[in-house]
Amino acid sequence: MAKKSSSFAALGGLVYSTDAGRHCPDCSQPVDACICQQHVPQGDGIARVRRESKGRGGKTVTTITGLTLAAEPLKALATELKRRCGTGGALKDGVIEIQGEHVELLLAELTKRGFTAKKSGG
Repeated sequence: MAKKSSSFAALGGLVYSTDAGRHCPDCSQPVDACICQQHVPQGDGIARVRRESKGRGGKTVTTITGLTLAAEPLKALATELKRRCGTGGALKDGVIEIQGEHVELLLAELTKRGFTAKKSGG
């Protein structure tokens, strides 16, 4: 019969952790608090601006996708675009959402800031 070990070191590693979520492979921090800031969304670099109302209770929202910016510059850009439109909005999973229909205004603003922007959808 094998002898049962009672030390934690003999268990050979992590047994239980309450730490959940995705972690950066470079700095081992949660992706939200990553200190290396190398998490840039994949895309072709073309900002696609479209008007959406599906799943929002009939409310119209203008979305911007395809921007290849890191988290902090993307958040700053979203704030500036919301201020330019004079409305609220959100940044969700790399997609900028601006309340209301502002497709033409956002296309002009993104082009002025040096981004390649296209109207997407109908």
